[in-house]
Amino acid sequence: MTDQSTTELIHHPAVARELSRAEHVQVRIADLITRFAGSMGFVYAHIAIFALWMIVFEKSPWPTLTLIVSLEAIFLSTFVMIGQNRQAEFQQVKADHDFVAQEQELHVNTDLTRVIEQLVREIHAKVRAETDGAPQPTSPST
Repeated sequence: MTDQSTTELIHHPAVARELSRAEHVQVRIADLITRFAGSMGFVYAHIAIFALWMIVFEKSPWPTLTLIVSLEAIFLSTFVMIGQNRQAEFQQVKADHDFVAQEQELHVNTDLTRVIEQLVREIHAKVRAETDGAPQPTSPST
């Protein structure tokens, strides 16, 4: 059993950056609005509000409702773009980190391959030297 106080969850640097960024109030508000706007509750609420508005409040060809819906579309598209920008930034930070990590791993693997090659050459040289200095088997005479 491990003690949770000594065991820390280690995140990818991009995730850690996103978590620290998510602490900002504006980002949390944008996330909440985007989360709600992408739900069926949002759709049902709009069906009810629009039906009520068209039946009860508007008698003309609904100019006020059209204005409200247009403004809402502008704001919702802005929240979607905020989310897309955050996702793109997250992906870029993650890709940059992963590239650096892979490059470091490639260099380590290249160094290990060179060391292994050198060891194999030394082993072959030693074996060759031992076989060259060993007495040759004699052929039986008839």
